[in-house]
Amino acid sequence: MPIPRLLVLFGPTASGKSALALAAARAFAGVVINADSMQIYRELPILSAAPTVAEQAAVPHRLYGVLSAAELCSAARWRTLALAEIEAAWAAGRLPIVVGGTGLYLNALLKGLSPIPDIPESVRADSRALLAQLGAPGLHARLAEADPVTAARLNPGDSQRLARAWEVFAATGRSLTDWQAEPLQGALPAPALLIALEPERETLYRTIDQRFVAMIQAGALDEVRAVSGFDPALPALKALGIPDLRRHLSGEVSLEAAVTAAQAATRHYAKRQVTWARHQLPGDPFRWAAQFSESLWPKIFPIIRQFLLTE
Repeated sequence: MPIPRLLVLFGPTASGKSALALAAARAFAGVVINADSMQIYRELPILSAAPTVAEQAAVPHRLYGVLSAAELCSAARWRTLALAEIEAAWAAGRLPIVVGGTGLYLNALLKGLSPIPDIPESVRADSRALLAQLGAPGLHARLAEADPVTAARLNPGDSQRLARAWEVFAATGRSLTDWQAEPLQGALPAPALLIALEPERETLYRTIDQRFVAMIQAGALDEVRAVSGFDPALPALKALGIPDLRRHLSGEVSLEAAVTAAQAATRHYAKRQVTWARHQLPGDPFRWAAQFSESLWPKIFPIIRQFLLTE
């Protein structure tokens, strides 16, 4: 490559973006870098639909299963890890291929982040303790007293974002909304080609439903059991399927009901991902109204090749 470049692949869950990344890495000497907030956790390869061991062995894959589900991975932390892998790929003369469906991560990488100072761990711990004491609705009420603007934007049940808003206010004395109004810092200083997969909705939803059944058959319940002792407020415990399967394991609902609920939640999430991509995906991405298959190679690969050859 004449100058460092980056390929970014986005799509809703079950759109085939991981398969596209694998094919592109084979064709263009690439390194696949994960931008999925759940695939980063080592305990959830099945429920997060992470690339298989064989797929990861076929070409270099980075940031898959590198953290414990007991840890918190913020967009800022992921961005630091991803930038290191991107630099390493460039140094090795390979094409970094960032792939995932977590829009917050891609925005952090391509646009930069608000200049919020690092929050001391002691403040984070106090915030988590307050959340455990008050519950999400109680913390929302407390936040509304100190930072009504931010509280009005947040769902009273969104424990993760509420804890984040509270810890920022507690550590800095400023509203999270105020910080987010500051100019972003650290946009990626390299040309990036963005490709977005947007499958037809009925096909995507059918794939989602079939895939979740396959996840159950592959051992998804064992993954849920393995993380059941972790703090339920952790991001990993909010992964699609986990809340519903935990209800089944506790005897609240049948497996069939849990699967149906998880499928519905996943379809709803995919719809939100498509909406985000249409309105917030940075730059001017190439959009393909199809699920990835080998038939798309002759259409997508020339675009990537031209991008890599353009000065």
